[in-house]
Amino acid sequence: MSDKEKVDQLVTHYKDLKNEIHKVIVGQDDVVDQVLISIFSRGHCLLVGVPGLAKTLLVNTISDCLGLRFNRVQFTPDLMPSDIIGSEVLDENRNFKFIQGPLFANIILADEINRTPPKTQSALLEAMQERSVTAAGKTYQLPKPFFVLATQNPIEQEGTYPLPEAQLDRFMFNIWVDYPTYAEELAIVKSTTSDEQVDLKQVISGEQIMQYQELIRRIPVADNVLEYAVKLVGKTRVNSPEAPEITKNFITWGAGPRASQNLIVGAKCHAALNGKYSPDIEDVKAVAKPILRHRLVRNYRAEAEGYSMDKIIETLL
Repeated sequence: MSDKEKVDQLVTHYKDLKNEIHKVIVGQDDVVDQVLISIFSRGHCLLVGVPGLAKTLLVNTISDCLGLRFNRVQFTPDLMPSDIIGSEVLDENRNFKFIQGPLFANIILADEINRTPPKTQSALLEAMQERSVTAAGKTYQLPKPFFVLATQNPIEQEGTYPLPEAQLDRFMFNIWVDYPTYAEELAIVKSTTSDEQVDLKQVISGEQIMQYQELIRRIPVADNVLEYAVKLVGKTRVNSPEAPEITKNFITWGAGPRASQNLIVGAKCHAALNGKYSPDIEDVKAVAKPILRHRLVRNYRAEAEGYSMDKIIETLL
């Protein structure tokens, strides 16, 4: 099968996947799209939203439709690195044996990730970047495919530990989950207050996901699209000669090269899921906000004048 036919097959699987997800999740089209782009791009997601917006339900639903092994880790202040990685124990023969932690799954839901101390947060860093973990001097490979989908509540800051920049940069997307519309909320209340049961079918296997991830990497990109993505990221850096006034006035730190890489991979995936065989500048723009919003640091002036991160990114685009 040619790559062109595989892209067409991916579009079919993508539509079937969305139909299954929307049997449970009402609305939230952009959120579903961005999570699926992240999965097919071999990336990780940070879902940010107030409680009760079905962030956890969305991750559960997606894992059911993908037929992958799923583990949920509830992050709490007393969670230790060994609680998620695993630890060595003495067996009956007095030999040390490694017992795998919940991190050994295909999809990890890191619920309320900012509620655990940096020591435990950093245990995720190696897993997210290298797809492996180290315990007692030994390295263990994690199952493939492997995704971390983390949730975070933006309201409560008491008793939380803000994610370090190095860890935020490991997330491909920072997805803002907003309130549903009136019609969507009506449909949610109607479906969730009855005894209606929804049966989800598996649409795609882990093996197919890995094939699609490789396919996305092979998609060709025109030079002008590459240049646009790199220039866009360059515009976020205060000391860059391309930096516009809005960057100099409102941004303290800009995005690094990982942002440029993610813009191109995300644009490739966005193009493929929409039936295109090569991305254009519009595809880069479509994924720019969730890729850049957690990689820029606003200054106090931006906050005082009401410049949100999304408004700054829109101006840069």
